[in-house]
Amino acid sequence: MDADVEPASPAQGQWAAGQRQWAPGWRELIFPGALLIYLLYVVGAVAKYSRGAGAICGYAVLAAFAVGWLAAFLPVWPTYLRPPMSRPAVRRFWALYGVLVVLFAVELPLAHAAAFVLCVFITIITVARLAGRSVPIVVVLALGALLVPVAIPSWHTSLVGSIDDVTPVAIVVVALAVFGALQAQRSHRALAEARAELAVMAAENERFRIARDLHDLLGHSLTTITVKAGLAARLGATDHARALQEISEVEILTRQTLADVRAAVTNYRDVTLAGELATGRELLRAAGITADLPRAVDIVEPAHQELFGWVVREGLTNIVRHAHARSCSVRLSASSVEIMDDGVGGAAPPGNGLSGLRERVAAAGGVFDAGPRQPAGWRLRVSLSPAGGA
Repeated sequence: MDADVEPASPAQGQWAAGQRQWAPGWRELIFPGALLIYLLYVVGAVAKYSRGAGAICGYAVLAAFAVGWLAAFLPVWPTYLRPPMSRPAVRRFWALYGVLVVLFAVELPLAHAAAFVLCVFITIITVARLAGRSVPIVVVLALGALLVPVAIPSWHTSLVGSIDDVTPVAIVVVALAVFGALQAQRSHRALAEARAELAVMAAENERFRIARDLHDLLGHSLTTITVKAGLAARLGATDHARALQEISEVEILTRQTLADVRAAVTNYRDVTLAGELATGRELLRAAGITADLPRAVDIVEPAHQELFGWVVREGLTNIVRHAHARSCSVRLSASSVEIMDDGVGGAAPPGNGLSGLRERVAAAGGVFDAGPRQPAGWRLRVSLSPAGGA
């Protein structure tokens, strides 16, 4: 948890910013405060082995140790609701750590072997800060709690079975428990960051979907509106009734486009192959392009019809916009659609339309092929697995 750097990704930044609202409060003191109850063993030892000024000093050292340990524990304990420690916070921790070690050393002659209970608390913050790198320190603390009382004959008045005898084991057990809790907290943090990353990705994917769908919808519809409006303008002087019909169709198409845009934003739009062939036929007629389009779509597997509808929409829109073609055709099979024209051989410059269509096809597990024909024209073909779904 030595994350003393800026967030590495937008998701981590979002996570960190969201968690800073969880300021340290009194509830965070409950767990470490409860642990301090075990210092009562040291209080009893001070009362037993020290008198007068020595006892007062022993109690004062314990009080200072309790305050210092709480101050060191709260920033270092890696709850998944807490942002990573900053560099100044790390420096403050190690300064407090040094003070706690000194206080432990001062308490040794006043509480004898019971003072090694303080090493249990030092072990907690050591493992919380260093994780697996704390092993050498934990070993030193455990060996000290085991060997130092044995090496000092004047301390051998402790009763068998007292807290002094189990402190070396307690240090090791506590180290393992804290390490396990540390790993659980890291898992919680990783899960929170993963959720934030997924939320960012979902938002980006939704923005991309809306942009792609609006391009497909508006590109096709606005092209049709432009062609029909131009045709109405040309017919205005010679065929007033036909011009009015074209303008009426422009109004209908405009209303439909508005409904499609609203549906695209809410992701409730329905694209059908039959519908796209019908509107495509009208678009090509208004543009003066001879169209050879299938009348029925029953041959196409139902699972493929929506995707093929998008293919037809994009392909015919590009022909009207870019191909300068005189004729075009659409060929359907159960699992493929092919659109060809006799234009200039460049149905669409690089852009969002074919890129978005290529991504739709790839997502469906299909094959996308587009390029010039010989001797002239453009060909767009999409094929899917006959047994698959779009």
